[in-house]
Amino acid sequence: MAQLQTERESRDPAVETLASLEEENRTLQGRLEQLTEEVSRNDSLLRKTQERELELLRAGSLTQLFERLIQGLKASYQLDGVTLVLHDPQHEIRHLLYGDEPAQPPPGVRFVDTLLPIAPQLAALERPWLGPFHRADHELLLAGAVPQGGSIALIPLRRHEQLDGVLVFVSNDPFRFSNELASDFLAHLGLVAAICVENAVNRARLLRSGLTDFLTGFHNRRYLHARLREELSRTQRARQSIVCLMIDVDHFKRINDQYGHLAGDTVLREVAQRIDAEMRISDTGARFGGDEFAMVLAQATVGDGERVAGRVLHAVRAEPIRIGEHAQETVTLSIGVAACTPGPSMRDYKVLAERLIAEADAALYRAKSAGRNRIATSPNIVV
Repeated sequence: MAQLQTERESRDPAVETLASLEEENRTLQGRLEQLTEEVSRNDSLLRKTQERELELLRAGSLTQLFERLIQGLKASYQLDGVTLVLHDPQHEIRHLLYGDEPAQPPPGVRFVDTLLPIAPQLAALERPWLGPFHRADHELLLAGAVPQGGSIALIPLRRHEQLDGVLVFVSNDPFRFSNELASDFLAHLGLVAAICVENAVNRARLLRSGLTDFLTGFHNRRYLHARLREELSRTQRARQSIVCLMIDVDHFKRINDQYGHLAGDTVLREVAQRIDAEMRISDTGARFGGDEFAMVLAQATVGDGERVAGRVLHAVRAEPIRIGEHAQETVTLSIGVAACTPGPSMRDYKVLAERLIAEADAALYRAKSAGRNRIATSPNIVV
């Protein structure tokens, strides 16, 4: 009898409807919990993304920005690798980053002359591309170790309707990045990164233009003073000496008066190039003002300074400088050489730098007074 009652209830439409509703409710509850978890995860991702974007926007230099893009994003998003690939066909970014000395790119950064041949996805990369890592397609994108599998995200850095680079996120998890995932956060991150790179490059340009003589391409007096103080500190730690050369173009006013100021500019540019050809990588050259140049020889002696001065003097006067189509002038120099050996207690590098320049300038004056086209030396300063 009880079994019959149970069978009747099981066939009762009301009971079946209630069971169906309970099952649906459990399904909805599970879905709600899943959505709540996704919202929480997205909210956490959003906050993390905003924090990282603020860090990128606060970067004060290219070096600092690259470190935050690579190491900062790798740690923040718990990635197995991050690479920044930048389109730099004229090597301008590399030049701004390294100066005049060749160097290796920062870890995780790649500079390329052409972007498109590196990976097939870059040909039409308008928004982030997410998918499995394929060695044949993606190996050239990476600056570090190449994973055996996993997944990657290619985030375009686009400015002014062109692709300036790509940020590559690498995960060993094959399901971390897939084309089914929303990529709005990554797209916004790519836009911010592109703006930050552009701003950092512009700041580096301004800084370089503020420290560079536009006519000759040499550093200017401001840069020379700053570099000289740095080298004095380094020379002190090494317990060595440093040398300063002051160089003046002989009878430059006559060239300007006879041929005009444009011809004078031609002479100054050629003199700067010939001086530059005689400098070591560790040396610093600058246009001190007018027709006067300066050189700083790091960790050098008076004898080193005299030898370099002799090479510079010969390089400039050995061949006439062509002025226009029909004129040429043999240019000579007067050069003053001074050296300094900072003692262990010296701390006022600014005053010492000014004194070293003054001693080299005094030697230069003696060279000019003695008839020009020669080298004069001041005694070594020991403080």
